[in-house]
Amino acid sequence: MLFPENLVLENERVLLRPLESGDLKFLMPFAQQEPGIWAYSAVSAAGEEGMKNYITTANREKDLKKEYPFIIFDKQADSYAGSSRFYDINLPFSTTQLGYTWYGRKFQRTGLNRHCKMLMLAYAFEKWGMERVEFRADHRNERSINAMKNIGCTVEGILRNNMPLSDGERRSSIILSILKKEWFDFVKLNLQEKIR
Repeated sequence: MLFPENLVLENERVLLRPLESGDLKFLMPFAQQEPGIWAYSAVSAAGEEGMKNYITTANREKDLKKEYPFIIFDKQADSYAGSSRFYDINLPFSTTQLGYTWYGRKFQRTGLNRHCKMLMLAYAFEKWGMERVEFRADHRNERSINAMKNIGCTVEGILRNNMPLSDGERRSSIILSILKKEWFDFVKLNLQEKIR
């Protein structure tokens, strides 16, 4: 199982390619005009400095082979839409987390997220050989939790008061996951049906 060098994931609706420092210009409108996107996030990309730091940190973690960040291009809208990544990558254990996912307002509830998750999960389980993909969210973020359940994640529990938020408060995180067997048994098929 190798860490990918220049991974591009693509279907008829969306293209995910490695996030680069030059992508600041594509993501800056979200940082400046939609700061609420990161209300539940431990790392806010709001404002120019926030987005610069977000991209720099993501790429530093990629260089350390701890994360793999993508920029998301919505082909239907012909526009960059947001970002997502694999993180907490543990190759010896064949596990990773999928998260830091966000989309601009006009891309939310359009089906774009399902396409992104389909591509990322198929890669994780079918190419990368992962045995488990984990997801986390602020336990108050109902929209994100419902989206994860909708793609087939199983709720495992709550980590109480486990991390700081950008406003100085602390959050409790809900843990969800998909296992390799579940992907092949039913999650992949159900997600394909929802995309259609």
